[in-house]
Amino acid sequence: MALVHFPVINKQGEIVTSSVTTLDVHDIARISRTYGVETFYVVTPLPAQQALVQRIMDHWLTGYGAEYNPSRREALGRVRMAPTLDAVQEAITRRTGRAPRTLVPDARRFARSISYRRGREILAEGGPFLLLFGTAWGLEPGLVERADWILDPIEGMPDYNHLPVRAAVAIILDRLLAPREAPGP
Repeated sequence: MALVHFPVINKQGEIVTSSVTTLDVHDIARISRTYGVETFYVVTPLPAQQALVQRIMDHWLTGYGAEYNPSRREALGRVRMAPTLDAVQEAITRRTGRAPRTLVPDARRFARSISYRRGREILAEGGPFLLLFGTAWGLEPGLVERADWILDPIEGMPDYNHLPVRAAVAIILDRLLAPREAPGP
């Protein structure tokens, strides 16, 4: 899974680099660990933002935080930093011997959007897979269009659709990865 900070769009639709939010790193690492995500990549090309992520990881992996909260250390141990999405895909390909297929959630519905049920079926076929989450106002449209699959949007109230990425990650991972009970009689 990757949290992409570039290339993403702002509310005017311009391609920008968004800032890393420390809460996103902590919380998404914990959510990822809860649902068994192997690796959570934070993608940012900015050296200052990479240093921020490294400082967070150092605190929870080797600093005081590692002793204070071992479960957070376990979750943060799955976080990797990457300067580009290409670097993430290359790392997965090196590790698995195969290029990952991509799933992208989006707040908009596309003609080729798939349901979460279909997403679960695809994941059951075997990977590697890379689930991409965008920050700011979403992934650069070309990334969405090039994805192997686009997931249906999360639909709440029809007059408001702007979840924080941490909440979207939790909802989507639950829909895709949580054990489901067998249908009843």
